[in-house]
Amino acid sequence: MAGASTVHDGAASRSAAPLAPPIALWAVPVPELGGVARHVLDTAAVGLPGWRLVVLCPEGALAEKLREAGAAVITGPFGPAAGFAASVRTLRRNVRALRPAVVHAHLAYADVISAVATIGTGAKYVTTEHGIAGDDAVYHGSAWKSRLMAAVHSLRLRRVSAVIAVSEATKRAMLAKWRPRQAVVVIPNGVDVEEVRARLLVTAPAGAAAAGSASVGDGPRLLSLSRLSAEKRIPDLLAAFAELRRTHPDATLTVAGEGPDRADLEARARELGLESVVSFPGFVDAGAAMGAADVVVQLSVWENCSYTLLDAVAAGLGVVATPVGGNPEILPERCLVAAEHSAAVAAAIALQADADKRPESVWVTRAEMARRTVGVYEEAM
Repeated sequence: MAGASTVHDGAASRSAAPLAPPIALWAVPVPELGGVARHVLDTAAVGLPGWRLVVLCPEGALAEKLREAGAAVITGPFGPAAGFAASVRTLRRNVRALRPAVVHAHLAYADVISAVATIGTGAKYVTTEHGIAGDDAVYHGSAWKSRLMAAVHSLRLRRVSAVIAVSEATKRAMLAKWRPRQAVVVIPNGVDVEEVRARLLVTAPAGAAAAGSASVGDGPRLLSLSRLSAEKRIPDLLAAFAELRRTHPDATLTVAGEGPDRADLEARARELGLESVVSFPGFVDAGAAMGAADVVVQLSVWENCSYTLLDAVAAGLGVVATPVGGNPEILPERCLVAAEHSAAVAAAIALQADADKRPESVWVTRAEMARRTVGVYEEAM
């Protein structure tokens, strides 16, 4: 198997040392913490059974977290900021040095780079799709860009040895848009209930809301954790929250995150007379924010396999989300509602404020996610 090596002791018997584990080199083109970084860190925490995981990424918060966890990480000029040619050179140099059995790409930029850089190396190219949407406008914004990216993905998929999707919805979108020749294997993002709840206990300020959150009353404490941009439909959340306040006047809402729509959203909250009960604290520690919340609301246009929803369910919180993408694979029907129906969203929030109505966490663990990933590698060899 490529990536394995045999060491000899020089004795007459020339007895061989045990084979070293094959290497999976994960190509991750972003330095910051986000959904894909969470996936990488969770996999590094549990390990790939029988394999050695090495992560290539730009210098930044992800690399720092990996080092803190004792994971093998290589940094260098790799990703959009470094440019195409430099990224190919960096990945190819590390493939030659490490001789990985698998180069596993995450996110579109790494996919294109990996398809080129692995040519002639003997390494198998594997991809996980985290961020395709049913509606092309969610990520690409224009028809010509959507057609261009579809053509690019169709070309790079001719080089791939195995394809992973993080949800059945992601798989369906891939099949419809890119028509990969290979079978698409679904491996959802894994979560461990005990780990999530322990993290909330550590980070959540006891008996108080997270820093920057709205004032705490006796009503339900709502939380949104997302980028403040159009596809997250925060205006619909504000409208539903205004409706909820008719029956739950002590309810509060924390809209955490940053994005291009922040100023408009703050203005909309003022227009609705909600400025005293809606806060916009910017980036927050997700664990602390969830530890100070009762219901997480996410009215996105699309989600693939949302860590926010997975963590909220694992933490025992109430959850309300739109019935899009992979959300119905995570949540029961009572938690799903169309964003534009303010009264229905408000009713769903009120229901989820009742601890007896909240969803239960029955999900893939991080270890199971890692085992399934190794299974894909071994099938590809």
